[in-house]
Amino acid sequence: MQATSAPLHVVLGAGQIGGRLVELLRARGLRVRQVRRTAVGVGPELVAGDITDLDFARRATEGAAVVYDCMNPAYHRWPQELLPIARGALHGAARAGARLVALDCLYMYGRPNGPMREDSPLAPCSKKGELRVQLAELRLAADRRGDVPVAIARASDFFGADLAYSVWNDRFFRRILAGRRGEVFGDPDLPHAYTDVEDVARALATLGTSDRGFGQVWHIPTPPAESTRGLAQRLGRALGRDVDVTSVPRWLVRALGLASPMMRELAEMMYQWEVPFLVDDAKFRAAFGWSATPVDEAVARTASWARARYGLAPAAVAPARP
Repeated sequence: MQATSAPLHVVLGAGQIGGRLVELLRARGLRVRQVRRTAVGVGPELVAGDITDLDFARRATEGAAVVYDCMNPAYHRWPQELLPIARGALHGAARAGARLVALDCLYMYGRPNGPMREDSPLAPCSKKGELRVQLAELRLAADRRGDVPVAIARASDFFGADLAYSVWNDRFFRRILAGRRGEVFGDPDLPHAYTDVEDVARALATLGTSDRGFGQVWHIPTPPAESTRGLAQRLGRALGRDVDVTSVPRWLVRALGLASPMMRELAEMMYQWEVPFLVDDAKFRAAFGWSATPVDEAVARTASWARARYGLAPAAVAPARP
């Protein structure tokens, strides 16, 4: 791979976060290589392969100063793939003498009883939460041993534009734009913290370009929790439409899981929308001096994308149908 004196940032993953992070880092004038599973447009700045293959992991991250682990297998593949992917990322970063910034979620805290902090007890109540505890320990142990400096960034459920795996997915938009109610999980009137997807990429870049965040866990800046219904209604106002939501019952999720591995794995995660789901991001804000994007700004950006994506003209407000 071509040698250069500029520090190399290697992004593992080309999904909802990896692609955004690559664009953000390049917009800042940084040298970036992206690693993905499938061979689409491969070249010096885009390589493809299986990061669980340790030889490939070494080659893919060769020369890196910072490695970002944004890879996330499908839910039903977590038992087989989650830890091997992380081991590949750690191996590549260690061989390159790089630092590792890893994206994480909040599953390891289990059913919350108050705002989740970085030092909250790890009390998973799901199989996926248990795997996330193992994943965090794998990464932090590598940092403690001095193998790789590791910073872990944890986000809540994403909201924003162009998100296939989020509450605002394609099905959600097509329903609300047809005048129907958007489908959500749990109690839509309980407060639930949602993290702006653009802030996720920004936080990863912040950690990767700083020397202060390693050996620690960080909660990505997240707006104060509001109800899922309230957030959807904000989106409706930005679109000039009357938007409401309806809850998908547990029994239906389980029934759909008989045919869909993804839905089958979702059932155990529905607890997140059955209690107040609050995130404390004070540690990150104090250390790095920025807060979550204002919700209305993030919603307006999402509405602008939706107008372009779905060919929308300004619409008159109409009542939602069940």
